[in-house]
Amino acid sequence: MFGRIAGRYDLLNRVLSVGIDQAWRRAAVRAAGEVFGKHGIDLCCGTGDLSIAFEKAGAKVVGLDFTPQMLPIARRKGDKRPGQVYFGQADALQVPARSDSADFCSVAFGIRNVENRTRCLEEMARVTKPGGRVLVLEFTMPPGPMLGYLYRTYFTKVLPTVGKMVSKDDDAYSYLPRTVMAWPDPVTFQGELEQTGLKDCGYRLLTRGIAALHWGTVPRP
Repeated sequence: MFGRIAGRYDLLNRVLSVGIDQAWRRAAVRAAGEVFGKHGIDLCCGTGDLSIAFEKAGAKVVGLDFTPQMLPIARRKGDKRPGQVYFGQADALQVPARSDSADFCSVAFGIRNVENRTRCLEEMARVTKPGGRVLVLEFTMPPGPMLGYLYRTYFTKVLPTVGKMVSKDDDAYSYLPRTVMAWPDPVTFQGELEQTGLKDCGYRLLTRGIAALHWGTVPRP
């Protein structure tokens, strides 16, 4: 499914989020702390927007995605900024990296799609050095009955219709609201980060709670 929409993935992201998705990624970069000269792994990287945002901040980044059709698009973006970002195909549940090899590990709008998110969080913690940060940027349901109602209406009525028109794919943008509606609330997901063994976990709601940025620190020995 993601392979089918890869060519229009960036356009859909900008249209359906009214461009706000890029600001969310910049917030994730800031949450990583000082990244200049550090090494990061960006899982479910898609067409590479978050990986490149980290690279622009001075990090050396490996972006990994399960869907091969996404990677040529990411590489074309990376070619404009040679030497600091690499893109490859990999499973987020079996990250091809040594333990304690990255200063930070991130995933943006991708962990909803993995088969076992606990395993994904464990892998993110495994590849991150002690003292390094794990970052998760994901959609969530905004608080409050009125905003929640408007959001659900947009996600279940407007978004699938626009997504189908732009992507020409019937299933892809009916899949998105199903996975978002099934996603745990921020407090529950923070608990999952803590159960993985991460410390100093927290989250920040973005754009009135349309998305949430989560973080946790790999404990030092």
